[in-house]
Amino acid sequence: MRKTIKEKHKKKKGSLYRDFLELVIVGSLTGIFAGAIVTFFNILVHEGEEISRDAYAYVRANPAFVPLLFLVLAIGAFVLGVLVNVSSVIRGCGIPQAEGATRGIVRFKWYRDLTAMFAASLLTIFMGLSIGAEGPSVLIGAAAGDGVATLGSRNEMIKKYQITGGACTGLAVASNAPLTGMAFAFEEAHKRFTPEVFICAFSSVIFGILTRSLIYNILGMEIESAFHSYVFHEMPISDYGFVVIAGIACGLLGVGFYKACFLMRKLFRMITLKKPQVTYGVRIAIAVMLGGIVSLLTVSVMGGGHDFIESLGTGGGVRSPSAETAFGSSLVWALLIVLTLKFFITTVNVGSGIPCGVFIPIIAIGACLGGLLNRLWVVIDPDMVPYCDLMVMICMAAFFTTVVKAPITSIVMICEFTGSFAPLLPVIIAVSIGYIIGEMSRTDGIYEELLEQYEHEMGIHERAVREVYVLDLVPGALADKREVRNVLWPAGTRVKEIHRGEETILPEGDTVLHCGDRLTIVCKTDEPKKILDELKHILE
Repeated sequence: MRKTIKEKHKKKKGSLYRDFLELVIVGSLTGIFAGAIVTFFNILVHEGEEISRDAYAYVRANPAFVPLLFLVLAIGAFVLGVLVNVSSVIRGCGIPQAEGATRGIVRFKWYRDLTAMFAASLLTIFMGLSIGAEGPSVLIGAAAGDGVATLGSRNEMIKKYQITGGACTGLAVASNAPLTGMAFAFEEAHKRFTPEVFICAFSSVIFGILTRSLIYNILGMEIESAFHSYVFHEMPISDYGFVVIAGIACGLLGVGFYKACFLMRKLFRMITLKKPQVTYGVRIAIAVMLGGIVSLLTVSVMGGGHDFIESLGTGGGVRSPSAETAFGSSLVWALLIVLTLKFFITTVNVGSGIPCGVFIPIIAIGACLGGLLNRLWVVIDPDMVPYCDLMVMICMAAFFTTVVKAPITSIVMICEFTGSFAPLLPVIIAVSIGYIIGEMSRTDGIYEELLEQYEHEMGIHERAVREVYVLDLVPGALADKREVRNVLWPAGTRVKEIHRGEETILPEGDTVLHCGDRLTIVCKTDEPKKILDELKHILE
């Protein structure tokens, strides 16, 4: 009997080792493929931002070319409309669809969706719109992960892990923040931690970052650290009242931004024509024209906002912020104008469904609010000057948390951006306040809500049918000896009953599964065969 138990134990350990080794291998391949594509995408984005800034600066200096600018924008809007109709997945900022793909809700045609998002996002950048590269990079990475899994003929469960790894790699490479990319997998993509997700995300991100470094070395380029104009000093606890006020301000503005985004979506839905293709084209054209007008007014609104955030750094109080003044105004009025325009055009982008990235624009809005609050702090207490850079980062994290509902990702992101733990405690305090205000206002994470609306628009819920599966849990399976909540079940599934011998168990989250259990699983899905394949991988 003992020998039999030992043999089963060895068999299970051997099976786990093989599973984990497989995840490391497929994660590494995913990281290399996704890392290479996202690296080239971000290199082109950087060049596109430089070209568009020069073009808009020339048009500002020569107003006679304004009609030509808007003609080019109109042509670009038409191309975007065609790309969106070719691939509906690229509609919007990319991250919600990538999250849906990691959970098995959204299905990619990886070569089509990757190419369409790559081309559409580059086009918006070259047109000088207020759009970042991080969101599209997440979707491009996720599609690359799907492509590696498809070419390798992996089952549905492994494919989900590879899509997750690709999405994390996309964010890590685009933001130069590998830990932030990994935190995204647990807090945003799956909203849980499992060893399989960690292993695949870790190996993908590591090999993605290595691939990016290799490409940069070959091209003779340097990887610039983010926000090098910022210097941080540890803030005394006596000044934490400013942190609390900043958290409240960011929370309130974040709730307003969230509601404005979905109000704008309602307004754009009122634009309805006979053909859906024409409807989407008109919505995108409106967003492009408004974006062109805003970018023509001030360079600080163009692109994602990296350069603008960098311009707010004071070097630890040794110099004044160098943010561009708008309309010849003072710095305070310039920041107010930029905040208003960035807030407005980002909500327009979200509402219209234009292929865009709002990850960095959201952070830029928080940074702009931080710059404004800094001017107030310095007036109230001149001794706050050394902490101005810290306050900008605090506001970035608190605003992002309120809008996205990802506090851990926000905290990790700021520590990676700054390369310092000095902001840790005040960032945690401000992030907590922003998160609480968001919860009190009953707002969901913006990406979650956008994914829900995308499912409704695509008719995913309407196509779903109810399925009931009865499967046995065999020794050595992934779910063996795990709590129900710690198993990465397919999207839309629920373990209804567990039959253990003569006993029938109504499971809760902490119910531990054992080999020999017979599970009754209820699922509502539009892909019943793929769901069954995933369940077999988990249980058999």
